Amino acid sequence: MEQKYSRILVGMDGSAESLKAFDEAVRVAKRNDAELILANVIEKRSFLAVNTYDTIAEEQHENGTKLLLQQFAKEALDEGLTNVRTLLEYGSPKVAMATKIPKQENVDLIVIGATGISYIERVVVGSVASYIVNHATCNTLIVRK
Repeated sequence: MEQKYSRILVGMDGSAESLKAFDEAVRVAKRNDAELILANVIEKRSFLAVNTYDTIAEEQHENGTKLLLQQFAKEALDEGLTNVRTLLEYGSPKVAMATKIPKQENVDLIVIGATGISYIERVVVGSVASYIVNHATCNTLIVRK
């Protein structure tokens, strides 16, 4: 018997891996008549190198991220889903996607793309996908290349 999901979280960052995760999340949401939550987490620390008086880069990134989420929400609705939301958070993508968002949104499935970084990069900086698998508070589906 297949498990029934009611709230599905998909991490969207515009990468090829997240696009594959989106496609799979839409399929699972349709099959379960579930709510789809499209999320992106902006890590503010990535903007520390930018001059503190110049917030243009941060604003452009935030606006671009909002647009990305809105475009994919529209695509999900065009695919026949009726309950789609977008969520933009700030902080650690690892923690937010693994624990914070699933708890606050009562998520029962997280769909994420497999990491696109190399083994060496994964050892040095870690992988959001790996972290989520090891720390998620609900079921996790990793969509591979």
